[in-house]
Amino acid sequence: MKFEDLLLEIGGFGRFQILILVILCLPRINLPMHFLLHNFLAATPSHHCAIPHQEAFVNLTMEEVLLINIPREPDGTFRSCEMFSKPQFHLLLNSSLQPENNSTIQHCQHGWVYDHSQFSSTISTQWDLVCEQRGLNQATATFFFIGVTMGAVVFGYLSDRFGRKTMLLLSLVCSLILGMLSAASISYTMLAITRTLTGVALSGVSLIILPLGMEWVDIQHRTFTAILTSIFWSIGNMLLAMAAYFVREWHWLLVAVTGPCLLSIVCLWWVPESARWLIANGKVKQARRHLLRCARMNGRKDFTVSPEALRRMATDKKPGESYSYISLFRTPVLRKISLCSGAVWFGVAFSYYGMSLNLTGFGLNMYLSQFVFGVIEIPAKMIMYVLVNRVGRRQSQAWTLILTGLCVGANIIIPKSFTSLRSVVAIMGKGFSEAAFTTVYLYTSELYPTVLRQNGMGYTSFVARLGGALAPLVFLLDEVWRSLPQVTYCGVAICCGSVAFLLPETLNVRLPEGIEDVEKAQGKRPPQTSAPEGMPLQSLPK
Repeated sequence: MKFEDLLLEIGGFGRFQILILVILCLPRINLPMHFLLHNFLAATPSHHCAIPHQEAFVNLTMEEVLLINIPREPDGTFRSCEMFSKPQFHLLLNSSLQPENNSTIQHCQHGWVYDHSQFSSTISTQWDLVCEQRGLNQATATFFFIGVTMGAVVFGYLSDRFGRKTMLLLSLVCSLILGMLSAASISYTMLAITRTLTGVALSGVSLIILPLGMEWVDIQHRTFTAILTSIFWSIGNMLLAMAAYFVREWHWLLVAVTGPCLLSIVCLWWVPESARWLIANGKVKQARRHLLRCARMNGRKDFTVSPEALRRMATDKKPGESYSYISLFRTPVLRKISLCSGAVWFGVAFSYYGMSLNLTGFGLNMYLSQFVFGVIEIPAKMIMYVLVNRVGRRQSQAWTLILTGLCVGANIIIPKSFTSLRSVVAIMGKGFSEAAFTTVYLYTSELYPTVLRQNGMGYTSFVARLGGALAPLVFLLDEVWRSLPQVTYCGVAICCGSVAFLLPETLNVRLPEGIEDVEKAQGKRPPQTSAPEGMPLQSLPK
């Protein structure tokens, strides 16, 4: 008997599973509020060099003071990072004149003055992370994703070793503490360190939620589970826009997006450990207790199962045998899956965060752009809800990522005067990007066996976060060539999307329990018993 057969008896998608998914969706909402927080935390408002001895210009308007002290760009705007070494009073007579020959243009010597009409305070204005220090501003997002990268390795291993629920609770508690410490940062160094550690902690939340939920549901509801949890990411996107709109000071914004972790910690009390993991690790008494609870909540009060029957369901894991990340590359089929899925995850994250951390090009203010990005993602998920069950996981994954790259590439060649067309293409690209991210979570959790699922998710998440860490830094390439960042995002997305064609299809295939299931499935699919082949989507709950 396989675990899916047991789910048929206790109810594969009843009140018990719905309760678990609702609770797990709470921390899911919180994730994008931190992952995309850089858009507002490190926003750089309009600024110009601070002008010394302004009392000498009391008879001049502010526009005239800027005119004689700040050089202009060709479009007439004042430069952000340069100033005249001494006032150019002759420009008051004719602003089109050139500066005097003995005048030199120099970098800002006395700090900067910022426009506070949109932001009361950001880390850019707090520590002057502009001009020569612009790289440190972008690096804040990179530090966070480096933390997420490290956390993927740590929590991927620990959740397979000590259980899904225990590590999820630990990651939530650490996220709450470190998020509050970030809000209390008194220096850039302190912020960089605490944001990096917050990324480590939040990685556990990101990594564990979906597998924990999916290991309790039957085959025909796996897609629904993945799409549902993914929709709550989009809701978090929209809530981030609202929080940032009402909280314009970066310290309190960090408090606002971190506080909901406390609610998730309290609600996690009602979430059980994964019965699949408990059985795979020989903890059959705890698994039996959770299974009986599931059966009671789902109205299957006559259900009973003996500990001996659960022990016989144990996988091919031998006594004393342990699994690690090296196990992902020991056997031929797993090695191919790991290499290809790693490439796909890198491309998905690299292109997604490349678009999400750039809120320009929509003709809207950044709060509305952030909200629109969240709204765009929901129909993309709904479409994927149908496609992954109709055309399969592999085709859906490959083409959504390839089309993301093509949309980014199209905007390179579309003239900037075609603003409406460029906006439509950008919106389509964002939709395809989110569709690729939605699919990759579901697809990857189905590719790896139970004994290695969290290790597999940890490894792929590690590679993905490398992409997320590099994505913000690519924006700095515009100093080499204005279109180089877009060319990079386009090329990576198309190449990585093509790699997805090399992965096996998992549509309507039962979740593998041990390594042998994966190796054998290469030549022959294991028969699925929880639902007929091609289960119609109409049978799924709305």
